[in-house]
Amino acid sequence: MVRYCAAVFTALILFAGSVSGQAGRIPVAADSGMVVSSHYLASQVGMEVLRDGGNSVDAAIATAFALAVTLPSAGNIGGGGFLVYHGADGYVTSFNFREKAPLAATATMFLGPDGKIKDNSNHEGPLSVGVPGTVAGLWLAHQRLGSADWSALLEPAIQLAAEGFPSTRAMQGFLGHLAQTSSPLYSATRQAFLKNGTDVFEPGEIWQQPDLAASLERIRDHGHDGFYDGETARLLSEFMARHNGLITMEDLASYEAEEQAPIHGTFGEYDIYSMSPPSSGGVALVTMLNILEPYDLSALGHNSAQYLHLVTEAMRRAFADRAEHLGDPNFNPDMPIERLISKAHADKLRESINDTQASKSDPEQLSQLYFPTESEETTHLSVVDAAGNAVSLTYTLEHSYGSQIVADGTGFLLNNEMGDFNPIPGHTDTNGYIGTPPNLAAPQKRMLSSMTPTIVAQDGKPFLVVGTPGGRTIINTVLQIILNVLTFEMNVAQAVESSRIHHQWLPDVTSFESLGISPDTKRLYEVKGHTVRYRGSQGRAHCIMIRDDTFYGAADSRSYDGRAIGF
Repeated sequence: MVRYCAAVFTALILFAGSVSGQAGRIPVAADSGMVVSSHYLASQVGMEVLRDGGNSVDAAIATAFALAVTLPSAGNIGGGGFLVYHGADGYVTSFNFREKAPLAATATMFLGPDGKIKDNSNHEGPLSVGVPGTVAGLWLAHQRLGSADWSALLEPAIQLAAEGFPSTRAMQGFLGHLAQTSSPLYSATRQAFLKNGTDVFEPGEIWQQPDLAASLERIRDHGHDGFYDGETARLLSEFMARHNGLITMEDLASYEAEEQAPIHGTFGEYDIYSMSPPSSGGVALVTMLNILEPYDLSALGHNSAQYLHLVTEAMRRAFADRAEHLGDPNFNPDMPIERLISKAHADKLRESINDTQASKSDPEQLSQLYFPTESEETTHLSVVDAAGNAVSLTYTLEHSYGSQIVADGTGFLLNNEMGDFNPIPGHTDTNGYIGTPPNLAAPQKRMLSSMTPTIVAQDGKPFLVVGTPGGRTIINTVLQIILNVLTFEMNVAQAVESSRIHHQWLPDVTSFESLGISPDTKRLYEVKGHTVRYRGSQGRAHCIMIRDDTFYGAADSRSYDGRAIGF
């Protein structure tokens, strides 16, 4: 008999009563607030904050902490990310809480004597872990824009961790893998995720996380310092010292999130606000929209061969710019951001597009380049409050379940974001290995990201809140959802559910989702010289549209437990 605790049962009843009906391409409609995230319990938590009078930032914070409990594959306090805010009054800002390299990091830290990556150390083990930023980012956003009591925003996550909630089928693969491990490095992970540290929780069984609840209680009571100082910091730094990791108490104490201006562009009558470096998302998104703006895309037909050709050519050029120029602005002060997002730069790029023939991505165009592999396991949440203030928040552990490492006594997974740095300086090939100095590891440097939390505004007010996981596909997924709404006039659920493509300059291949684009379209597209490969689903977007004072939410059906909840 599966046991359901009273708190979970109550939350599920509230959830069932609050959803106005989401079915495929029909969005959820609400008048007073909307939360869309990758787990129904987290969306419920955020919605209750809005119902109690909290604003969009409060609800986003509570939702993010709840996801750290209910979505351990990507929700986190051991990772990092970005938040874009657009107020109903026109005020726009963003928060950068991307992870940092430890003070002891070097550009060649992952290489063996032969100059090759040793033991996949940039993605596995303690060296792969960057200094986490999530708690600092949520704390800073609350200090600047929050209205509710900080401790109240942590309580739902603490309750979910302490009292438990039903384990989901989406976790079964990870749990089965974990049960087969024996390395001492993952002993605390087994204790946190397996019954009695050995057995797999079946779907629906109540999973409790007492160590995580204690870590969250320290954050509740001490804010920023409840993570970066005191007991949590001690446990994490001592674990790293025992396992030859680099993160120290000094690394944690010196970490700070940053408030910074977002990237701003325009597309017709709309303003586009997205994340600035160390995210590459905003720059690439605005570049692509600038390239595509003069074309009559709607006349070509949605996902027609010619439309996909032009979109691909825009993707190709924006990703080449990304490879050459972008990194952490604190270490690369001369990045030509204004030039890259200018209409004039897009005009020059557009001149090189042949309307009937694919370009070729040549690694010799750029010198000494390397693209690190970027995982698709991230999560996104979107929130709009009763006043129309909007939040777009994307954060991640990098790989699914990050490094899979839990420090003893902490209960939370650590990221493996150091893999987003260039591990082999100067290595280049046609498979997509690219390496520029802007994204080499260095002490306290933030690694380049593709996360693209975005808010589209009309007449100075939020109109569309967009974001998705998906590694480097994030940028292109956000692009296509925006075009679906602004050019093809889809509702937000139609825009989210439509099939997607991805091209990232190198390798010179376009991926199509395996369903949704016809064989005839593929054939006509390939006649133009493109190479196509099929893939599974691309992204799990969670978006909100605001129209006529009504909020329309869409949780991507590609997301196993995702929900849009409004009231």
